Amino acid sequence: MKRLKGIIVGMLCATALWGAITFPQPNNSHIVDEAGLLSASQKVSLEGTLSAHESATSNQIVVVTLTSLQGYDIADYGYQLGRAWGIGTKEHNNGVLLIIAPNERKVRIEVGYGLEGALPDAIASSIIQNTILPSFKAKNYFEGATNGVNEIIKAIKGEYKADETTKKSSHHSFFVPLLFFVFMVFNAMLSFNASNQKRLFPSLFMSAIAGIISWFIFSMILFSILVAGSVFLLSYVGGAFGGGSLPNSWGSGSGGSSSSDGGFGGFSGGGGSFGGGGASGSW
Repeated sequence: MKRLKGIIVGMLCATALWGAITFPQPNNSHIVDEAGLLSASQKVSLEGTLSAHESATSNQIVVVTLTSLQGYDIADYGYQLGRAWGIGTKEHNNGVLLIIAPNERKVRIEVGYGLEGALPDAIASSIIQNTILPSFKAKNYFEGATNGVNEIIKAIKGEYKADETTKKSSHHSFFVPLLFFVFMVFNAMLSFNASNQKRLFPSLFMSAIAGIISWFIFSMILFSILVAGSVFLLSYVGGAFGGGSLPNSWGSGSGGSSSSDGGFGGFSGGGGSFGGGGASGSW
């Protein structure tokens, strides 16, 4: 019986190990080229830029190419990799990972907590879309990685200027949840404890206003119709069951962080506080 239990425990441990995420081995360089995308001379050139930036600022920017994401979403893989390697200093958590997965055609800029203010998600997305992806689509990985690193450094220094498309997109992404929140609150005030007939007019009114405002903001007729219809359904049907009040689960969320003291290769290390900040893209 004891032997049987030992076999079962061993099988469970082996299964856990087989299913666990694995990372490439770090080294004394800022570049871990597991996928073999860069030549020796290209690595030397890129390493010079990354080393000089760390010497001047203590920020650690690491470029990683992967043979596989092992079935993980690149965002999940990215923050776990940053934590496992302890990128950035313990005091500032100022690490950044540029992750390239050519087989899945994915790229991500993963940002440590200490640099999220200087390198927010919108800027990271702009760098990927406007600087990195055009080169990657042409299979020029060195150009894309080098230009991406230079733009990341500019952003950290406060010198990066996002283009108007990115600014507009970021502006819109803020208005979408705000628009729904405002109209649901107004509808709740108008239709609280009202009958179905009395809720119909405020629901129609709110949905019409939502559609018009969406049209002025986004200039997309189908999206405006979708917004109007969604506001009507949420306000009218939702009001029938809860007096127009908002669901308790809206706005809830969870987050966390962890740090690693292991360091990264020959770096000072000790950082590793990554919580999913950054952006991803594909080509």
